[in-house]
Amino acid sequence: MSRVIPGFPLSFGITLLYLSLIVLLPLGALVWTALDIGWERYIAIMTGARTASAFRVTFLTAFGATAFNAVYGLALAWVLVRYDFPGKRLLDALVDVPFALPTAVAGIALSALLAKNGWFGAPLAQLGISVAYTPLGIAVAMAFTSLPFVVRTVQPVLEDLAADVEEAAATLGASDARIFARVIFPAILPAFATGCALGFARSLGEFGAIIFIAGNLPLKTEVVSLLTFIRIEEYDYPAAAAIAATLLGIAFALLLTINMLQLWQQRRMGTAD
Repeated sequence: MSRVIPGFPLSFGITLLYLSLIVLLPLGALVWTALDIGWERYIAIMTGARTASAFRVTFLTAFGATAFNAVYGLALAWVLVRYDFPGKRLLDALVDVPFALPTAVAGIALSALLAKNGWFGAPLAQLGISVAYTPLGIAVAMAFTSLPFVVRTVQPVLEDLAADVEEAAATLGASDARIFARVIFPAILPAFATGCALGFARSLGEFGAIIFIAGNLPLKTEVVSLLTFIRIEEYDYPAAAAIAATLLGIAFALLLTINMLQLWQQRRMGTAD
């Protein structure tokens, strides 16, 4: 039997070698170092006041950023797909700016704009709203860097969505809101959930965009990625490995759950058909 892909053994071997050297080997070393410290010390590290506070701040702000991107990202993808207007291509290109822009540059720019003397921070300060050097500023930085994940995963699904189903629902008298809730949203739900999960995972590990706007106050605005960096600077490698491995495990579990939900959704839709 002839192979569909010529040179498959060689290409497959190169792929596995690359994956092992670039991904599996560093992650394996991280997990090995975390396991080597022992269960008791791991519990002591993770239950420490500073570590617990960093995880709490990181998760709360990541949830806030993901909630914002879930609404705004879906709306932005909808506008880019369903409407034609001047500057559409420019807006579409701007969606990818967080991917191309160094996160440190994004953090500096956000800090300058949202500080109390910044263009946006000054009017907000007059209303009693502080953004820079607060958890709100962390959420803003996370939302900025993770927005493209939602837009770029939902956008192609919306583009491929057949219009005849919507037209049939409208012919039967369904309102626009009902068509979206019963026809469109179930079709884009797997991609939407994947985009939100990827954005949340990106927010959990964000570093460059946060350190400039967070203020980095222990027990207040210190995030997990920064605490890991601080532990490395203190040469406390076991603590850094324990924190990083925990964050890695959470992100992996989240992505695995989303993949299982996608598989379930595909099976359910296949059964319905």
